[in-house]
Amino acid sequence: MKKIKKNTNIEKLKKTILSEKKSAWENEEKGIDIFAEDYMKFLNYAKTERLAANFIVNMAVKAGYEELKWNGKISNGGKYWFLNKSKSVILIHKGSDDILKGFNLIATHIDAPRIDLKQNPLIEDSGIALFKTHYYGGIKKYHWFNIPLAIHGVVVKKDGEVVNINIGEKDTDPVFLIPDLLPHLSRKTQENKKILDAYTGEHLNLIAGTQPYKITKNVKEKDQVKLNVMNILYKEYGITESDFTSAELELVPAYKSRWAGVDKSLIAGYGHDDRACSYASLKAFLDIKNVKRTCVAVFADKEEIGSEGITSLRSLVLTDILALFVSKFVKNYDEILLRKVISSSFAVSGDVDAAMDPTWKEVNEPHNNAKIGGGVSINKFTGHGGKYMANDANAEYLAKIRKLFDENQVVYQFTELGKVDEGGGGTVAKYLAKLGMEVVDCGTPVLGMHSPYELVSKVDLFQTFKAYKVFFENIK
Repeated sequence: MKKIKKNTNIEKLKKTILSEKKSAWENEEKGIDIFAEDYMKFLNYAKTERLAANFIVNMAVKAGYEELKWNGKISNGGKYWFLNKSKSVILIHKGSDDILKGFNLIATHIDAPRIDLKQNPLIEDSGIALFKTHYYGGIKKYHWFNIPLAIHGVVVKKDGEVVNINIGEKDTDPVFLIPDLLPHLSRKTQENKKILDAYTGEHLNLIAGTQPYKITKNVKEKDQVKLNVMNILYKEYGITESDFTSAELELVPAYKSRWAGVDKSLIAGYGHDDRACSYASLKAFLDIKNVKRTCVAVFADKEEIGSEGITSLRSLVLTDILALFVSKFVKNYDEILLRKVISSSFAVSGDVDAAMDPTWKEVNEPHNNAKIGGGVSINKFTGHGGKYMANDANAEYLAKIRKLFDENQVVYQFTELGKVDEGGGGTVAKYLAKLGMEVVDCGTPVLGMHSPYELVSKVDLFQTFKAYKVFFENIK
């Protein structure tokens, strides 16, 4: 049989005009495993937004950053951190360019879906002391039954003393469980119902203890188990039951982050959403060199509940801090000048993306969903349905991002969150857009998002770090 000569013109044409899907594994880079291992240490420590904020500030201080104070001095080329109510952080590195040219800003969030204790949590029923709870963010409630949980947070007494609580992380600590109903008795109560009806928020009752406090023999008193639990907490932490009313106590999985897969290509852990992007942003920010445009990294709280509250991105704290900073370098400062600076700024909403799961193809759109190993995801828009409740990035800005990443060998993929009518989600992008910044969503693909144990690819995480670093250093 005569061999058919390959048409090189067609191959050249394809290469010229067709889009080529790249794998982030094609050019495996040095340092990926070390980066991933350090990230896992961060995940194991930063189980709550307070702990994440503390980690970020400590890293900034080690890197020579100073606290930004309302009445403090700000120098040209200075590096500053601002801690907002112990739960969100802003880092600023003053560049050599005129500040009127704007900022390069990446905003991520350090809160994650979890379960909180109620303000009056401790009860006793049927010889069991229970903590009543209220879940935070979008969780599948049935995920949280019969898994080991730890309690983290603070109790603030009336005199202002702050008591830190951490129970369940050490091997010698007790853990906590929310028990599920055994299958022998669950047919009518659970299995014949919709999941939303079978597992409700009021079913999320945490076992606190079962041993009664014995005052004297042969005397039965009410709530002896509750009394014993409270007595242990009083001895260990000096807190009383009324102190729960001024506390923030969070239930998080007591799991440690681990390599996942035979090839150790994945990282399993709690809080990838959105601590994967937060860590990548932090490391990129502290690693930037030759800063020209002033760089800003924001690590916000409350994204998982709509960015409400004083530590969220919707509060005025970010614009107040930017105003404070700009006013130090501009003569005849006024609000119009601040708006000019902000509208001249470029931003990334650093949030994770939903990775394609081959088990659930029916809700994914294979041509546009993020792929594990495909590099950092760029989402032109999020929202739901007809792009409701979303930022929709400008084509001109997307072209700038494409050019930037291509010139710096960042492996990226353009994606969206599943099929059009299957649901959707939101990020902080629209709040940055409201301020007048050019902004696009860009982050790490995740499998099992909003579960107690999520998965990311170590190579996608590293590409996220690379993307953020070149953005801070080169976007203009």
